[in-house]
Amino acid sequence: MNFTPPKETGTTRTVEPIKYAPVTDYMVKDVFTFHPDQNIQEAIDLMLDKRISGGPVLNDAGELVGMLSEKDCLRIIIDSAYHNHPNHEGKVKNYMSRKVKTMDVDKDIFDVANEFLTTHFRRFPVIDSKGVLKGQISRRDIMKAARDLKGTTW
Repeated sequence: MNFTPPKETGTTRTVEPIKYAPVTDYMVKDVFTFHPDQNIQEAIDLMLDKRISGGPVLNDAGELVGMLSEKDCLRIIIDSAYHNHPNHEGKVKNYMSRKVKTMDVDKDIFDVANEFLTTHFRRFPVIDSKGVLKGQISRRDIMKAARDLKGTTW
């Protein structure tokens, strides 16, 4: 069986360019933050009460010094078992992740989505050119962006 494709009629299909979707349109701007000297149990209670899975840790000067996640907090169980007593006296600084990957405010959601695909992180703090925390973007925020953007803009 031979197949001959139809001849072109001279019309060309135009492809819409990918629409720029800034991270600032989808990030959470009112972020719950933690302090390095905050009691870890207090931080866990806040995470549970506010139904968040983590957040940035800021020092007294408002500088980003770490991130606290549910995974970080799970270390309390291991520490408690190892020392054979409940550990509710620890500080956030003893459990937070100190290596923090951030996103610049000028990134678009496509760049951020790619970062989520190539790293294990579930959220990124969003900072300006001076390193000041402006918000936080999560995997879920990217999913909302995907839902909101029309299919023709991809």
